[in-house]
Amino acid sequence: MKSNKSHFYYVFLLNTGMLFISTSGVLGRYISLPPPISILIRSLIALFFITLFAVYNKYTFKINYKSHGIAILLSGFFMALHWITYFFSLQWSNVAIGMMALFTYPLITVFLEPLFMNVKLQKRHFILGLMVIFGIYFLVPEFNIENSKTQGLLIGLLSALAYSLRNLILKKHNAMANGSIQMIYQLSVIIILLIPTFWIYPGVDIISQWPYLLILGLVTTAIGHTLFLNSFSHFSISTASIMSSIQPLFGILLGSIFLYEIPNIKSIFGGILILMTVLIENIYTKNNQL
Repeated sequence: MKSNKSHFYYVFLLNTGMLFISTSGVLGRYISLPPPISILIRSLIALFFITLFAVYNKYTFKINYKSHGIAILLSGFFMALHWITYFFSLQWSNVAIGMMALFTYPLITVFLEPLFMNVKLQKRHFILGLMVIFGIYFLVPEFNIENSKTQGLLIGLLSALAYSLRNLILKKHNAMANGSIQMIYQLSVIIILLIPTFWIYPGVDIISQWPYLLILGLVTTAIGHTLFLNSFSHFSISTASIMSSIQPLFGILLGSIFLYEIPNIKSIFGGILILMTVLIENIYTKNNQL
């Protein structure tokens, strides 16, 4: 009985984390600030709360800079690029297109992984890649570079590429530190990189956006990512990845409720194709690890 309770507890933990992380879609659309400013404030708030969490749990902040210093800098850079381009994608298109473009990252990772690790591409990856391409095709009304939704899709794909590169770097250097400590160092790099944005965007009204920025930094980033990382103590990473595929569904639902953004049938079909590729690859990987 205790085991069952423990399992359902971690299922709840993981899904709550995914729900909190998926609020980035609505907040990215709603916050009326330049994305670099939003990400800078988000990082400052998240850094404060995750540092409190790490200190409370007595995590060590020590990292071997000689072995992992470049990885810290690169992962922070790509995380900043991922977040900023993702927010531009949301602002230029909508929650559905922005989130589904981002969720091409698992397949992008599959194609990039042989460049980082000693793994080979499989035949199924090319089939899944074609499914993603078809899914992307159905996400936007027309492929016209002057169309804002097309621009949002393209920069969303750039966000997915940056996220894939960040994850691959961390995977190769996963021994550097606890997940929360890795996040602290990444956030610190992001903050240093984005401090000049205060001079690039002078006079922005941060005060009026403060409640939404606080939710973004605390709920979406600090709590959401901490819950997700903590679920790894019960689930394998493969299982957690499969279950995390619910994130864009949460995001699109929140967009429908709070922003009245109802995706059309074409976008829904494209999103289903993309999510199917993620589920197929994760299920195949999990079954072959058993």
